[in-house]
Amino acid sequence: MNTMRSNRYKRIYRFAASLAALVMQSIPFAVLWMRYYNDPNRITQTFALRGNWLVIGIYVVLLFTFGNVYGGFKIGYQKAGSLILSQGITLFVTDLLMYIIIDLLARRIIVAWPMALLFVLQLLATALLAHLLTHIYDANFPPRKLLMVYGEYEEPALRLRQKMNGMAEKYEVTCLLHQSEPYETLCTRIEESQGVVLIDVDTPLRNQIMKYCYVRSIRVYVAPNLTDILLKSAEALHFFDTPLLLSRNTGLSIEQKLAKRVMDLVISGLGILVTSPIMLAVAAAIKLYDGGPVFFRQARATCGGKVFMITKFRSMVTDAEKAGYAIPATERDPRITPVGRVIRAARIDELPQLFDIFRGDMSVVGPRPERVEHVDKYTEEIPEFAYRLKVKGGLTGYAQIYGKYNTTAYDKLKLDLMYIENYSLLLDIKLILMTVKIMFMKESTEGFTAEASEKMHDAK
Repeated sequence: MNTMRSNRYKRIYRFAASLAALVMQSIPFAVLWMRYYNDPNRITQTFALRGNWLVIGIYVVLLFTFGNVYGGFKIGYQKAGSLILSQGITLFVTDLLMYIIIDLLARRIIVAWPMALLFVLQLLATALLAHLLTHIYDANFPPRKLLMVYGEYEEPALRLRQKMNGMAEKYEVTCLLHQSEPYETLCTRIEESQGVVLIDVDTPLRNQIMKYCYVRSIRVYVAPNLTDILLKSAEALHFFDTPLLLSRNTGLSIEQKLAKRVMDLVISGLGILVTSPIMLAVAAAIKLYDGGPVFFRQARATCGGKVFMITKFRSMVTDAEKAGYAIPATERDPRITPVGRVIRAARIDELPQLFDIFRGDMSVVGPRPERVEHVDKYTEEIPEFAYRLKVKGGLTGYAQIYGKYNTTAYDKLKLDLMYIENYSLLLDIKLILMTVKIMFMKESTEGFTAEASEKMHDAK
């Protein structure tokens, strides 16, 4: 009962804190609009009271929308630093769009420094508020103490426990139990905890535990298997009084493929036009550094197992794989050139893939196209790895957003299947917007350790 009451207080606090952040960020814009921009010397036609509320309302809607996309209102779910980054990107995108809207209202380009100053002041206030709200949350809502029950192998459970305990302000996995423990023992330990985590537990026992927890309103965190992910997108059929779930297993429909291709053409075409000066500068820098080729091409597997040559700016020395086999980049790889380090850190080395997208070899969003030899190796170990080839490979995607560069192949497969089975054009747009945030997060670009890199080619 105390746990349920605590959950209610958490939700109330998060709602109040998010509302406070939204109001605090909106008020400065409202003042700037009414005191500065809503002036006959700046826009062709000034607004009265209702018009002012409309403009401010548009700002609040944009702020709320992008705040949800970037996680800017996930107070209690993120550390203060991550929360400030999320809110900073939210404010930047919102203020930029509102500046464009104001220019359209003025029918000319007006001075931008007031909006720039607004952004700086908002960011400073947001940083202070984020630290304050996070501190209050951590002080009043200690981490949830969890029991973890695992299946045959302990290693995946230990990895998951490390990840969850890494969010020390939210989770604390206090105990690991193997599924072979007596059921009565498991139930007793579950009652003593504030929730249970299930990973790779045999289906009959998993069902028992979930029913046991459902009756008692105990939280259950489940690491899904592939079948769980496939069923998550299943369509409910009600032709008769026996419920059925239909899993079509066909990937994207014709309509979805057409809409996705149109979006790819528009985004890649605009991207090529906008980034062409950057690409020319990078090409010149690579050529001037060592005189080697500007581009790096490599065979990758995409939809249906089709192989194409992916194009990147070369970031390593010309003979980076002179040993004759694939060697994944490590965290401090000596093969990376000084120019390469800069363009890899800024993700600029990926820009030539806009041409691959425009040609139709790739999509803007989709599972990352793996090297052919890696697909063969992963498929030997995980036959289901081929499931991710139901759609085109992408420049960004679900696994790139929610995973890391060194996320295990099995976890990447799960993430990519979540994308495929829950596909929508809105999901693509959301992932494209979220990519902006990921570019600022160091952990998403972590390379393999030297040991992990060696394992990638031990079987060669």
